Amino acid sequence: MTQAEQRIVVDSRGSFCPGPITDLYKAYRRANVGDVIELLATDPAAKSDVQAWARKTGNEVLEIVDEQGYIRIVIKVLRKR
Repeated sequence: MTQAEQRIVVDSRGSFCPGPITDLYKAYRRANVGDVIELLATDPAAKSDVQAWARKTGNEVLEIVDEQGYIRIVIKVLRKR
């Protein structure tokens, strides 16, 4: 990440569909191209939902990690719509 890029952490743990995607979209609207959004979620559907959202919006899922009791999904903002 360059200095102009930022990392935005979105904690959606305890929220279920469509909560994690709604929270991700709110962060995406604040983000700039090049920023990284880290979504924390307990909803197992968040994995496939975020991957579909990234494909649809032209952004990139960098990693999906199953942590202790939640999922961490890291997204790179490549495009703004």
